[in-house]
Amino acid sequence: MTRVWKWNRPVTVREVLEDLQQERSIAYTTVMTVLDNLHQKGWVRREAEGRAYRYEAVSTRAAYAAALMNDAWSQSDNPAAALVAFFGMMSEEQRQALRDAVRIVQGPEETREPAEARQEEIPAPTEENPGSAEDGDGR
Repeated sequence: MTRVWKWNRPVTVREVLEDLQQERSIAYTTVMTVLDNLHQKGWVRREAEGRAYRYEAVSTRAAYAAALMNDAWSQSDNPAAALVAFFGMMSEEQRQALRDAVRIVQGPEETREPAEARQEEIPAPTEENPGSAEDGDGR
């Protein structure tokens, strides 16, 4: 997958083979088998070109990594503890990337004020108004 993502375009077995052979000896049939397995698993799509195929990644490397993390996290019996342990393994640079990603996902409105300030803006349910604590615009 690394080679397919690297080029970010449809590739042939021969192209991947030639690239890999710069680092180590590897057989054409090995590369062909791996790409076929990736196709069967749904990670690449392929299109016939003459007697060969061109293979292209179905998703980005980032989407693949996200799917792996989501799968691992969803299998935990205590997701919060798993996240705390994961964050503890991160470097400061990785934690900053995480904070930046959270800001992107939340959007500019969410990042302007601390959570406590936003909570005060939303009226809490009372006996007179037993409905939800949401205001008219869905917040």
